[in-house]
Amino acid sequence: MQDLDMAKQYDVLFRLLMLGDSGVGKTSMLRRFTESEFDSSHISTIGIDFKMKTLEIDGVKVRVQIWDTAGQERYQTITKQYYRRAQGIIFVYDITNEPSFQRIVKWAGDVDEFAPTEVNRILVGNKTDEELSRQVSKEQGSKLAKSYGMDFFETSASSDSNITESFTRITELVLEAHKADVDNLLGSLDEYLDKAGLEEESDRPRTENNTQRICSC
Repeated sequence: MQDLDMAKQYDVLFRLLMLGDSGVGKTSMLRRFTESEFDSSHISTIGIDFKMKTLEIDGVKVRVQIWDTAGQERYQTITKQYYRRAQGIIFVYDITNEPSFQRIVKWAGDVDEFAPTEVNRILVGNKTDEELSRQVSKEQGSKLAKSYGMDFFETSASSDSNITESFTRITELVLEAHKADVDNLLGSLDEYLDKAGLEEESDRPRTENNTQRICSC
């Protein structure tokens, strides 16, 4: 029964990778999404970290392993090793920091070079709660995303605006891209669960008969 319970926890596992300059709010977005928490103090990620969350999309339980990468140049040799294993990429820039927006082109170039060609991608402009300090317009973000064929979101980890929507969308895109593989997997899983269920049912009458014999003595 332990194996059966484990199988029911999720149907498929996908790996998502967050990329962007240091300080754009990747860690804050991830904590808001996975833990419903926000910490205004900034502590730079050292190397790479990850968190997990399970979503249900179209009846499929999707476990997402979301890798939070360090934006500093000195860590990029490390983080590039994870590109090849990602099914989804979330590019993040800070709407109050134009250089972080301009460097999305560099991050996208790295993905083209090191990630699988079929990897799904979205673009996120974070920190909309700091509207008065905005340096990158929504139109600029939308135009850049369109040039790469990406969906675009503006978010705020502080006010929890569009955080769930953006992570859910990239998961939907990955699920859709791998639908054939997932359908085959679910078919195999259904067969396993059905078999396990039948075995459990076949064991039950013997247990009940044993109980009756014990009680009658």
